[in-house]
Amino acid sequence: MGIINYIRRDRRQELLNIFNTFFKNSSIGGIVLIFCAIAALLIANIPQLSHLQNLLNQPAGFGIGNIKFEMTILHWINDGLMAVFFLVVGLEIKREILVGELSSFRQASLPIFAAVGGMVVPALIYSSFSFGTIYQNGWGIPMATDIAFALGILSLLGKRVPTSLKIFLAALAIVDDLGAIIVLAVFYPTHTIDIQLLIYAALVFALLLVFNRLNIRRPSFYIIPGIVLWFLILGSGIHATIAGVLIAMTIPGKNSINEVRFIVGCRYLLNRFSAASNHNVMVLENQEQQQVIHSLHYKLKQVHPLMLRFEHALHPWVTFIIMPVFALANAGVILNAKIFSPPFEPIIPGIFFGLLIGKPFGIFLASWLAVKLKIAELPNEIKWSQIFSVGIIAGIGFTMSIFIDNLAFTDFAIIDTGKATILGTSFLAALIGLLAIYITTKDKTTKNN
Repeated sequence: MGIINYIRRDRRQELLNIFNTFFKNSSIGGIVLIFCAIAALLIANIPQLSHLQNLLNQPAGFGIGNIKFEMTILHWINDGLMAVFFLVVGLEIKREILVGELSSFRQASLPIFAAVGGMVVPALIYSSFSFGTIYQNGWGIPMATDIAFALGILSLLGKRVPTSLKIFLAALAIVDDLGAIIVLAVFYPTHTIDIQLLIYAALVFALLLVFNRLNIRRPSFYIIPGIVLWFLILGSGIHATIAGVLIAMTIPGKNSINEVRFIVGCRYLLNRFSAASNHNVMVLENQEQQQVIHSLHYKLKQVHPLMLRFEHALHPWVTFIIMPVFALANAGVILNAKIFSPPFEPIIPGIFFGLLIGKPFGIFLASWLAVKLKIAELPNEIKWSQIFSVGIIAGIGFTMSIFIDNLAFTDFAIIDTGKATILGTSFLAALIGLLAIYITTKDKTTKNN
């Protein structure tokens, strides 16, 4: 029983470490996004640099024999790199469902209700301004929360913020991402749906599910068919980034192991390593120790789920390269005072009030209703004022909002107006949310000190 209890404690600590790593990477990534957004704005508004934006419209591609595939650099970023972003989002959602904050109804109910409220209310507010106009298709824009930006802002207050509040925001944003993925797949196709390509995509997806069922853990078995799946979905009319989510669903997330045998085997190998020591720090010179290290590496690889290996490998690339590149490519908009001069186009108040007002009220009201109906319960160290404050921070749309803005409209003037409103509102939500969190955690921090 002692060994089993040790394993359970170790598992709980591992889950906490996974969240801390995720939170730390997302927080730093949010700060990097801020600088990239500022850089994009400078490039767009400084005449000497504005020519750099033209590079995004340059064609790039490859050819195999007589087959040539070519898209603009901007499309490669939005359809290609962002598919990897959605792959990581899908892995995060799957991890939370399997072992995280969404692994049981009791744990998941509060962030799920909060996320749904934080999506429905902003969409209704936007629609109230734009229904019946050319802007009505943008109702999905204020539904999204940028998880990296939101956690980045929350991290600025450090230990002042309760861990359970950070977990609540992370879980809420992950459910929010799931909602955004569904909205993208159903309501924002890139062109007329090609049923034949969708059937081929379904066959490739079925093959990936078979690999999952057989518990095949070689990454190549998912990467190569995954690339084929991306091409098929790209041509089908559904946005290509959905391929990333589908691939994530098929990557094995569980390993069946004999825990006691694993621990005993590792101890045996560690004892061999110690016995083979010749008090020389150069392991490279000790063949016996090298063999032990290889054996340990194999055992750890066998016990480490492929899903986590994918997530750990891709998360830094997404956080520090893909999302910053997306921001540089999409956040650049020419700031024109005429955009915000009355009378306002419906898209402006729709996004502004949807993100800044709809998000916090939707999250707060849905959470309050879930608790009052005894469907969920509020964690002991979280206050209702903090739920509302986190709701304000969730009004930072940025990445996903800009992404949907690009898909919702074809008129570049409307797209730019949407981007400018998203950027301004997200910045305001960050400032107000930061102040609100600071105020609502002040007494507790003072007491702890």
